[in-house]
Amino acid sequence: MELVSVTVLFLLAPQLISSQLLLPLDCSDIYNNDSSLSSGVYTIYPIGSTSAVQVYCDMDSEGGRWTVFQRRMDGSVNFYRPWDHYKIGFGTAAGEYWLGLENVFHLTLRKKYELLVDMEDFSGNKVFARYSSFSIDPETYGYRLQVSGFIDGGAGDSLRVHNGQKFSTFDKDQDTWPNNCAKQFLGAFWYINCLDANPNGVYRWGADATLNAVGVEWETWKGNNYSLKSISMKIRPVQ
Repeated sequence: MELVSVTVLFLLAPQLISSQLLLPLDCSDIYNNDSSLSSGVYTIYPIGSTSAVQVYCDMDSEGGRWTVFQRRMDGSVNFYRPWDHYKIGFGTAAGEYWLGLENVFHLTLRKKYELLVDMEDFSGNKVFARYSSFSIDPETYGYRLQVSGFIDGGAGDSLRVHNGQKFSTFDKDQDTWPNNCAKQFLGAFWYINCLDANPNGVYRWGADATLNAVGVEWETWKGNNYSLKSISMKIRPVQ
């Protein structure tokens, strides 16, 4: 009986290995397996076979195959959260969510990615910022942002000053400001001292200068006191 069991396992090994290899790492893998699929929620495995997570795959914008790791659209999810939440992720892929810094790190560790930031204001105007290279460092280096190769789609480059910065939350201050940018501007991001972009800020409705720059901001498009209707940050492998 033991010999039979060993033989069966030996015979099944190639299939088991193959099934592991076929697990999609990102939305590009899902698209490559079936290019007829539309945008929607899919399951990917950014770290391995035990790391299944749901993401929204954008199969339409700029050639599709984008893995969305951040999305704001209606204010239904609170983004003012502690470090552990930003590390592992939160929200729902069908709506507003953050994929998790650890997941994003493992994705950009295994492939070279480009970044697309889509955004819309409350008048229906849509613009984007695109970057030919995007990655983040491991947690031991503060999930430091590495982004370059800006391509303007009308939004301007609000990530330029954030490049090379560590990620900060209200309970883990890693910015270069003497105070805490995350606390001051009610968000979490790769702050410097402090921001040109605050996509994880408080969801507000358009122009509002009551509290400076605490909204969902992209300074090079709308300034620091206009909170966007929607913004999404998404990556795909460099062609």
